[in-house]
Amino acid sequence: METGVLVSLAIYFTAMLGIGLWAWRKSTGDIEGYLLGGRKLSPSVAALSAGASDMSGWLLLGLPGAAFVAGLSASWIAIGLFVGALLNYIIVAPRLRVHTERTGDSITIPEFFEKRFEDRSHALRVIASVVIIIFFTLYTSAGIVAGGKLFESAFGADYALGLWITAGVVVAYTLFGGFLAVSLTDFVQGCIMFVALVLLPVVAFSQLGWQFTGALEAAQPGAFDMLADMTALAIISSLAWGLGYFGQPHIIVRFMAVRSVRDVPAMRNIGMTWMGVALIGALATGLVGAAYVVRTGATLADPETIFILLADVLFDPLITGFLLAALLAAIMSTISSQLLVSSSSLTEDFYRIYLRQTASQTELVTVGRACVLLVALVAIWLAYDPDNTILGLVANAWAGFGAAFGPVVILSLTWRRLTRNGALAAIVVGAATVLLWIYAPVLENGAALSSLIYEIVPGFLLGGLAAIVVSLAGSPPPKSVLAKFEESEAERRALTGAPTS
Repeated sequence: METGVLVSLAIYFTAMLGIGLWAWRKSTGDIEGYLLGGRKLSPSVAALSAGASDMSGWLLLGLPGAAFVAGLSASWIAIGLFVGALLNYIIVAPRLRVHTERTGDSITIPEFFEKRFEDRSHALRVIASVVIIIFFTLYTSAGIVAGGKLFESAFGADYALGLWITAGVVVAYTLFGGFLAVSLTDFVQGCIMFVALVLLPVVAFSQLGWQFTGALEAAQPGAFDMLADMTALAIISSLAWGLGYFGQPHIIVRFMAVRSVRDVPAMRNIGMTWMGVALIGALATGLVGAAYVVRTGATLADPETIFILLADVLFDPLITGFLLAALLAAIMSTISSQLLVSSSSLTEDFYRIYLRQTASQTELVTVGRACVLLVALVAIWLAYDPDNTILGLVANAWAGFGAAFGPVVILSLTWRRLTRNGALAAIVVGAATVLLWIYAPVLENGAALSSLIYEIVPGFLLGGLAAIVVSLAGSPPPKSVLAKFEESEAERRALTGAPTS
């Protein structure tokens, strides 16, 4: 490995650990501070933290790889994500910030569901927590695998060593610094990713000039046609990725942590600007990268490594190290968020309910840190086999979360008539539909329904339908639930200047 690359990576790792140490020293010592940063994040930190924890390595590996292979037709996914994220900021963010604080100062999504519907059986909270813990452990494992493969392919290091380095640094700053450390490191990592996704395609383009379009079109006809080889169902499936945003706990928890609902518009503007530039940069990296390979005859075994190839051949080792740090940042920012959300569910939704209802704040923070370590160790164990079939499941976790939680999150914040049973039905039906769509071999030759349309579409629609039908078929919510909902909405309208409904 080049000395310049090592220097850049060393600076990056040191900075992440330093932020974790600073956040630990600033810790208030209570569980809300550890798991939600005391609801004091600035709009810029909250926005970039949401963006960085959302995009993961997919932004620098998956999307450029898709554009490399499919050309501009890969942009439909980016469009769907952008629109979904914008609607999430408009519909969910201001309401969730107010409702979670007014509804018993909830600090996890499952806790909010329970308190929103006054579910004294804990069934809604526990089922939601089980979904979070299982899927996020698998998600975390996939991120650690990506880190191991990056060290193996880009640095020639041992795969297992890459796993431990990636996980070790993330666990260190997450375990000690909690949500504040995760959010601040996400902010820095988001800035690094932003610069990388502007710098790399611009430099690559300067090497090729505008003639790259003709070379690429000749080698790959339809590369600049958004409708090339796209059916109506394929476009719907791509756009439907945006539905997933409403149900991603590691993203919407940032809405709960911003310091005031009045900061949400600034958070939205910052977050959407970051996301728009990042998505365009990722698509441009894939397109310019494809032209570079055509023009130079460079060897590329895996299209998803086009970012790594361009970083290696176009830049000085010191800058290459910075760009690879951006890739690590994308991977690590998501791992840390997933670790913390899993830890929060284990601590707040299991330990505090079933084991120690009278636990002190110091004890809960200690348990939260232990849960971060526990989830990380399980994820590392799962990641030891890079070809583990678990990764196939993780690829569909976005749909699982979106279908299971998305309808409940939206309806619980916008529809006063939603009941506890309706919410429970939505989670079960949404998750079950996604699993059925992925795994049931009901089509010809044993193919699954997901080969026709992305599973989040039926999962989200049927989950939402189940919530509405079951709610209307049963008794209305208790008066106390309705009163609390109206109080939260009245406060939101007063603080944001929204018109009364």
